[in-house]
Amino acid sequence: MLAELDENAVGNDPITFFRKWFTDAETAQITAINAMTVATVDSNDHPHARIVLLKGLDAEGFVFFTNYDSAKGREINANPHVALMFFWKELERQVRIEGVVGKIPEHDSDIYFQSRPIGSRLGAWASPQSREIADRNLLDVNYAKYEAEFSDIDIPRPPHWGGYKVIPSRIEFWQGRTSRMHDRILFTKK
Repeated sequence: MLAELDENAVGNDPITFFRKWFTDAETAQITAINAMTVATVDSNDHPHARIVLLKGLDAEGFVFFTNYDSAKGREINANPHVALMFFWKELERQVRIEGVVGKIPEHDSDIYFQSRPIGSRLGAWASPQSREIADRNLLDVNYAKYEAEFSDIDIPRPPHWGGYKVIPSRIEFWQGRTSRMHDRILFTKK
């Protein structure tokens, strides 16, 4: 029997309920529970979606990190309206989030950057994310260059890399049910 979604069980705080579902997914030992689709729109009004990782959650919203010069970063800069989606197949649950995204404080990006493995920090410097490169070898050359440059110092956060926070205006919880009689509860910011 699949779970059901009841307004009384959800309560009136969608972030708190999201945390409960996230914990349920952890308990169920689902892999990559923090993988979320981020959808953006480019300057020609074409939608684009990709998977990123949720790296923070507070009462205001959902945090992820990326290269500000990536396609998603350029699209966010042009249009801050985004959508997120989490899908946990094993629990037949999804959460859809719509809102406005903005950069988090540099200090917070610095702290998270220093928590990353050294290889990931070097990769943030070495990879011209979302840019066409002539040869894959360029990435290896760049990586070796930054590895040598930062061999004796703590690797600083590149100015083109950091965090974004999505402040939701809508959060929809979806629970799969038999006979396609699914449950949905939508929260809309007033």
